[in-house]
Order: sequence, then structure tokens, then C-alpha cells
Amino acid sequence: MTYCVGLRLNAGLVLLSDTRTNAGLDNISTYRKMFTFQEPGERVIVMMTAGNLSVTQTTLARLQEAIDDVDATHETSILKAENMLAVATIVGEMLSRVTAETRTRMDRMEQAASASMIVAGQRKGGQMRLFLIYPEGNFIEATEDTPYLQIGEHKYGKPILDRVITVNTPLVDAKKAALLSMDSTLRSNLSVGMPLDLVVIEADTMRIAEQRRISANDEDFAAMSAAWSQALRDAFTQIG
Repeated sequence: MTYCVGLRLNAGLVLLSDTRTNAGLDNISTYRKMFTFQEPGERVIVMMTAGNLSVTQTTLARLQEAIDDVDATHETSILKAENMLAVATIVGEMLSRVTAETRTRMDRMEQAASASMIVAGQRKGGQMRLFLIYPEGNFIEATEDTPYLQIGEHKYGKPILDRVITVNTPLVDAKKAALLSMDSTLRSNLSVGMPLDLVVIEADTMRIAEQRRISANDEDFAAMSAAWSQALRDAFTQIG
């Protein structure tokens, strides 16, 4: 399983994913779940994936083939699409096709073939947008009322986002909330694991402002996790 979260704020986008994939307790691996595409100053797109690894890898491979195609058009390539809604449509259609193809084969073996994706970004002249794309290809979008979207093991990391995040949250606080959301998930679910991938995009820049991998021995993340645990313990003891 996995956990990915994306936040769309007035100040920009914050995206965070883990890297754990498991096919049973004795088959745990690390695979990147976050993928970035950008033409700095023109457009930036980030995708995060959860679910069947075969489906997500095939979907991303075909999207990359469409980008590299010399005959690519705004209807086939996410780097030529007219806006982020068109990007979400292209990704959704591709995910739906790959899911259907894979499901036909895997149904014979009584295995599941399902995946979902988060797609976020901005094109020059357009708005920042954040979408959750379902296996069938349909999608929903983050709004002012709910400015974040999650895929994978989302229940453990949701409470802090509900209590803290609004569209007016500064990027530095949003990044902290996303990391603490992930920390809560890491503590409660063994199917989510380090390292983590983090991307921050400032509004209207059409470029990645921060991108880094957070390893299991990252001192800053460990200190944040310890401080959050202590703050929760202190708050618990102070409640009468």
C-alpha cells in the first residue's frame, strides 16, 4: 500500500508520497510514487500513484511515450495540453485503458488490478489545480472547502489536515502539516514506509521550488516527529 497527499493553497502546492510497495509480508520493496514533468516558466505537473504497481508503471510509461512522440498533440501529450483540466483528462483516459487491460488478465488469476493517481500543477496563464483520478478515469478536484486530496492509506493522516489546513495556510506550515500527516500514517500502518518524496511549487512560478527525498535517518524529520509526539502527550495530560 502507500500514502500520498497533495495540498492546493493560495500560496502554492505541496505534495508528499512514501515509497513502500508490498505484495505480502515477505515481499516489501521501495518504488518511487511521485513523478514530475516541467517546462520551467511554462508548466509544471506532478503525479503521485497508489495501487497496483503494474497498472501505475504502465500508465506512466505510456504517458511518457506520448510526450516523446514526434506527432504528439494537445490531446495526447500532457506537456502540450491546453490546461490542467486537459492534463487530468489525458491521464484519466490512459489510467482507465490500462486498468481495463490489466484487469482482464488478472481477473483470470483472481487478483486485483486497481490504481488511483493524484495530478497537480499549473500552466502559464492558468490556475493551480489538484485532481484525484480514480481507476475508471473519472476524477474530483480540490476546492477551497477541501484544499487537499489523499490516496492510499489516508485515514491516519487526515485528522491533522482537517484541523489545520485552509487555502490561506502558508507553504511552510502546509509542508509541516503534510509531513506530520505522513508521520502519523507511518506510526500506524506498516504498509507505508520511508523514504519520502516531497515537492513544493510556489503559485504562478510554473517551476518546482523544492524537491527532496527524506530518508529514514533524516534528522529534521526525526526531530519534527519527536516534537509532535511530545506536544500530543503534553496536550493530553493538560486536558481535565
